[in-house]
Amino acid sequence: MRELKRLRRRANLTQEEMVEELTTFAQRLYAEGSISKPPTFTVRNLRKLENDEPPPWPHPATRTVLAAYWKCPVGDLGLRPAADEDGSAVLAPVPLASQVTAPVPLMVTAGASPLTDGALPPWLAETTTAINRSGEWRIAPEEVELLSDAADDHYAIDQQFGADRLWRPTRAHLLWTHHMIDRGIYDETLGQRLLSLAGKLTTSLGWFCYDAGLQAQARQYFSEALNAANYTGDDILASRTLSNMARQAVDLQKGREAVRFAKLGQMHAELWGAPSRVHALLAIREAQGHAKVGNVSDTELAIKRAWQKWEEGGHERDPDWALFLNLAELTCLEGMCRLDLAQTGRAQALLAESEAHQDVAHARNRGMCLVRLSVAAVANGDVDHSMSAARDALRLVESGMSSTRTAAQLKVVHDGMIPHHRARGVGDLLEQIRAHVA
Repeated sequence: MRELKRLRRRANLTQEEMVEELTTFAQRLYAEGSISKPPTFTVRNLRKLENDEPPPWPHPATRTVLAAYWKCPVGDLGLRPAADEDGSAVLAPVPLASQVTAPVPLMVTAGASPLTDGALPPWLAETTTAINRSGEWRIAPEEVELLSDAADDHYAIDQQFGADRLWRPTRAHLLWTHHMIDRGIYDETLGQRLLSLAGKLTTSLGWFCYDAGLQAQARQYFSEALNAANYTGDDILASRTLSNMARQAVDLQKGREAVRFAKLGQMHAELWGAPSRVHALLAIREAQGHAKVGNVSDTELAIKRAWQKWEEGGHERDPDWALFLNLAELTCLEGMCRLDLAQTGRAQALLAESEAHQDVAHARNRGMCLVRLSVAAVANGDVDHSMSAARDALRLVESGMSSTRTAAQLKVVHDGMIPHHRARGVGDLLEQIRAHVA
């Protein structure tokens, strides 16, 4: 029996009563601003969700309502997207502890809190359990803090080297966090920290999958993070996730979707009184969406708003995930907008300026800037500068940067260089690119 039907029956509700409950709940979420439009629930579509195999994948607003009403991700309700829009299969969401058969936890260190710096490695630790005499597994604040620090470490590694090798450990950390949420004993304060950590890990996992080229999985994790933000009222998480979703939508050639995500992110940013840097980030995300569909006037307005907000300066409340938006990065993002608008000369100048200001702590972002600069230069007929930027990007790849997004842009450079293959050095560069991105 599908989980939706089981929960409804456990609540002793008929399908008609369930539809009334969901409709009323949706109106409440709409009044609170959690959804932009209340979805329509009918007995017919509820019956399909409960009985069809596979069930239809609900509209985003419907998923938000269902997740918030039942207080769990929609994946736990038996709902899965069958495939992404390109037809590729979608991985199942991260399994929660309710789906894990092993007892908790399998191996910890006797005499020390599990998952702490003081714990012995598992091959040296005494096998025991983290369950007290009454059968309870009490979660220590230090465990949550350690996982949160690990999430921050992964974000820093992403900025330095790219995310191709980060999504697997982040998925494991998210699994363990859900394991603690579902099986552990903790007070309300620690419970809120666990839920916040789960949301932080989920949106990070979406970003890492996106950077690694796993677009279907990225969209799934972003959707789950947004669901979590909506039913916990975490507007900061919602702003971060919607910014990520807007960036991905641009790469998927979904400019209008990117604009919608960025504007919705701005609404959430207003709700938590976000500092200027966050508003600047969401404004430039909106500009990228407008540029992708060729809307020059709205792109200009959004770029102007982004710079106005950025020039208000940094703030002690700036979240970690917005700190990357320095002068070099905002200049680069404007250059990318100009490139999408086919303003190749202006794009090349901005991207060259950005590259000159990039720092070593953001090697992945510098690599992205270099390949965009190479694309802009060759489109502008400047083959020499295009080759120089591409070679610099390749040196970063050879030094350990691992970003599938960068590799994809190198393929664009390769294709743009083919008409110039007789020019001096171009043949060698094309061969070098193929060796790295084949």
